[in-house]
Order: sequence, then structure tokens, then C-alpha cells
Amino acid sequence: MSKLKYLAIIPARGGSKGVPNKNIRTIHGHPLIAWSIRQALDVPSIVNVVVSTDSNEIAEIAVEYGAEVPFVRPTELAQDQTPTEPVMTHAINWYKAQGVKHDAVILLQPTSPVRLLGNLQRAIDYFESEQASSLLSVCENHAFFWQKTSPVSASYDFNNRPRRQDIMGDQRWYKETGSIYITLLHAFENSQNRLVQPISPFEMDQVESYEIDTEIDFDVVETLMKSSALLLPVNKR
Repeated sequence: MSKLKYLAIIPARGGSKGVPNKNIRTIHGHPLIAWSIRQALDVPSIVNVVVSTDSNEIAEIAVEYGAEVPFVRPTELAQDQTPTEPVMTHAINWYKAQGVKHDAVILLQPTSPVRLLGNLQRAIDYFESEQASSLLSVCENHAFFWQKTSPVSASYDFNNRPRRQDIMGDQRWYKETGSIYITLLHAFENSQNRLVQPISPFEMDQVESYEIDTEIDFDVVETLMKSSALLLPVNKR
């Protein structure tokens, strides 16, 4: 049983340029945003699931699937270059003004719809067991990276190329997936950053690491969702 009360924030701006109407486009039978809403609603310690949007259409769909949309995101927080943290602060302050108290905030990006059954609760359990100030989701990355420096440089010793299976645990690299962020409320308010030390990386399956930014991403992720038997079923409220 979780010790803390969580506010889940799902940011969904209406003006997506790369993929029009991305957040409400149908994927695997439901609007993209519905998957993150349903996953958050399934966790008892998440006492409020709020969608922050400037779009009436997104708001209506979010409410249909059970999220709270008690405010319209201000125009100045819905620009192409708007960082996520001010959007989170706006939502946090709205609930504080209503006298609703939370201990921590969870940021769920709707563009990462694949979170396997129970993994959001496991992330919360891990966050609390580690007594961290913040958590981010990661997955192991086996790629070898290069930089166009002079001379070029690599993330590994190319004179002694390692086999991937021989790389030790403390030498492995992990990719930030963008799927789950958890931050203690007071730590977020003091830093205005979703990541505050001590930070705990929560490892997820590679299938959960895909983010939707392009048309190709939609096709890839929908294929993965169709083949996964570990997705929480989604229904309207």
C-alpha cells in the first residue's frame, strides 16, 4: 500500500504540428490520451488524474475516459516552446487553491501509451522504497554512441570492442523513456524541475520505451500494442 497521495498530470496541448490531433488520434481502438488516463485511474494512491489542455476537444475526450479537466490551460502555457514544468506548476497550484493536498506529482506523457500492466504501481512502490526525491523511467540501451568531435570519440573503447553481453552492470547505459516521472511535491516546488536528487531510475521493458512523435511511430507502437497481452483494457467511464 502506497504511503503517499499522488497527483497525476497528463499534459496534452492541442496544437501538435508533427502529427495533427496526435493526443486524440485513435491507436489500438482508443484515443492516444485514453491509455495514460486509464493507467493512472487504475492506481489507488493516485487521488487525482488531471489532463492539462488548451483544447476543448481533448478536454471532452479526457472527461469521457475518466480524467479531471477542471481548467483550461492558459494560452501562454500552450506554445510550441513551452516547457513542461510550468504546465505542471499551473496544475499543482490549481489543486492547492482548492485545498486539495498531495505528497507527490506524477507526470505521464500521453505520447508514451505503452505501460505494461501494473508497472505504474510498481514505479510508485520503487519510488517509495528508495526514499527518492524523484524517479524517471528508463530502459537499457545497447547502442554504441559516437560524437563528431575532432578526432571523433565513442562511448566505448573501440580499440577493445566489448561484446554487449559482457558489459558489466555499472557500465551499462540506460535511455530515459519519457514515460513516467515522479517527484515529491515539495522537491518540485523548490526546484521547479521534475528531476531532483536523489533520483531513482525505474527500469521498464523495451516495448514501453517508444514515444509517438511521427506517423511511423504510430504504426510501430500500434503494432506493439496489438501484440502485447499485458496492456490494461481501456473503457470510457
